[in-house]
Amino acid sequence: MPGADARLRILATSDLHMHLTGFDYGADRPDPARGLTRIASLIATARDEAARDSALVLLFDNGDGMQGTPMDEPAAAPGAGPHPLMRAFDHLRYDAIGLGNHDFDFGLEALERALAAAPCPALCANLRPKGTALPAGLRPRAILDRRTPDGAPLRIGVFSVLPPQTGIWNRALLAGRVGFDDIVQSAAREADALRQAGCDLVIALAHTGPEPDNAAAKPMAENALRTLAALPGVDVALGGHSHEAQTWDDPDRPAVMPGYAGSHLGVIDLALARTAGGWTVARATAALRPVTRRDSGGHLQPLAAEDPALARLIAPAHEATRTALRTPIGQSAHPLHSYFSFFAPDRALALVAAAQAAALRPHLVGTEAEGLPLLSAAAPGKTGGRGGPTHYTDVPAGPLRLRHLCDLSPFPNTLAGVVLTGAQIRDWLEQAAGQFHQIAPGSTDAPLTDPLLPGHGFDVLHGLSYAVDVTAAPLYTPDGTPRPDGAGRIRDLAWNGRPLAPDQRFAVALNGYRAAGGGAFAALRGVRPIPLPSLRIGDALRDYIAGELPRDPLETAPPPWRLAPVPKTTAILQTGLGARTHLGELAGRGIIDLGRDPDGFLRLRLPLG
Repeated sequence: MPGADARLRILATSDLHMHLTGFDYGADRPDPARGLTRIASLIATARDEAARDSALVLLFDNGDGMQGTPMDEPAAAPGAGPHPLMRAFDHLRYDAIGLGNHDFDFGLEALERALAAAPCPALCANLRPKGTALPAGLRPRAILDRRTPDGAPLRIGVFSVLPPQTGIWNRALLAGRVGFDDIVQSAAREADALRQAGCDLVIALAHTGPEPDNAAAKPMAENALRTLAALPGVDVALGGHSHEAQTWDDPDRPAVMPGYAGSHLGVIDLALARTAGGWTVARATAALRPVTRRDSGGHLQPLAAEDPALARLIAPAHEATRTALRTPIGQSAHPLHSYFSFFAPDRALALVAAAQAAALRPHLVGTEAEGLPLLSAAAPGKTGGRGGPTHYTDVPAGPLRLRHLCDLSPFPNTLAGVVLTGAQIRDWLEQAAGQFHQIAPGSTDAPLTDPLLPGHGFDVLHGLSYAVDVTAAPLYTPDGTPRPDGAGRIRDLAWNGRPLAPDQRFAVALNGYRAAGGGAFAALRGVRPIPLPSLRIGDALRDYIAGELPRDPLETAPPPWRLAPVPKTTAILQTGLGARTHLGELAGRGIIDLGRDPDGFLRLRLPLG
């Protein structure tokens, strides 16, 4: 940057989710579209460029690194040794790391064990202790003292914040021990403290995404990136959490969100001007460097090779994970996939729902739920979207191994049970039905779903029957706010062939994330879970497949939901290319394969009549 008194390059990763290697453990094959070993090559290139330009370089991670692949649980176990993620951060010479909500998924003790090997400051400014000490090695902020090439001192302050909902999502592990404060208030406090400490620049590791509709963040908002970036005293914001890959190339408020699972490296270049009081930002540019790109035909082209040194460092944990995942657990007579989850029966979802129900039934005895009809709520965990066109459950018929649980149950959720009324269940389904676009009758090729909404928000309640009318306006926004124009989409809601009464009571098996308020479902606010021993849904699914839990009636129940017919109307479903193998399941429905789109997804035309 000509005319600058000094140059600083900031490199950022976020939401790695333990994708240390570019590997799909569920499919047991390399995945060239992600992985820290590929990001490492981009980091090396970015550092070489900065050295040629006499620029200082700082490298940060913005959280959610410790959960997400089958490597995560063994790494978090007592006695596991130095955490492989921290060893990778040490190898790549990170300058500071912030925490994300998923870094708390294994509890405070596991977090403390991981941070014992952290090679740099580990930060979280809006974490508040409640009668217990914070994990050792964790602090709210850090000051990095550096010198420019001509020897001038440069003091850089860094702090980190994450969604305050973390305490709700991990209530079973964190309740009564720690709480979480508002993102924006905490950020303002930290920026002021760092300025008071003489920092020339302040960098926010903000594990939060942009606000819905670009509105100002509400108190205790989950996503508050834009509001935080505009705070006085904040020079640079590094975002995350919502898995987006985007930049804000604002010279006054540069920000970057570097994608998901090692898909992108964020790069912010600052031209610094010397002043009487220190330094100010004269110019800023923000960019993303992906590890792959799509050509005009939607085909994947790699842009970054794996870094061999980091691959060797991770190899023992990687190979141990692959070996463990080869363990046989059972059989499936049918392929299990999520390619058609938004318009056709999903056998994979039915299997998860049945396993949840089978695991919950014995624990209902002696509770308020004893004797009530049992339903089971499950949502598809891999449905493309920001995860890309290979991010789908795809388990072939035949032998099932532990690795297939990565596809069938990709999140480390625990089992929960609640008692709900028919009115609450209807509201729950109404909000889940917001996944679909509103489609005008008689229209042609409107998109069926909103790919920016996570598929794991599409809860399906097994044990019921109902239809979704996509021509009607949704009743709720994704954050659970009633829409003034909402007409409601759920039709013909019934149990055992009879309409659901508003005051009818049901026991419902679901995951602990949802029961604790995850996803902001209005119908579940304030619901008290039935007391249960801790049981991971993945473990229940393994036991169910292995025959250690009894077969549950929900597994063979009729498909719970369908799209309400809309005559003379077609919609476009965006799905993975692997769906072509399973198109025979849709025979006679008039589905037309429209080929691959520029993002690598398969487009299917669906007659809605």
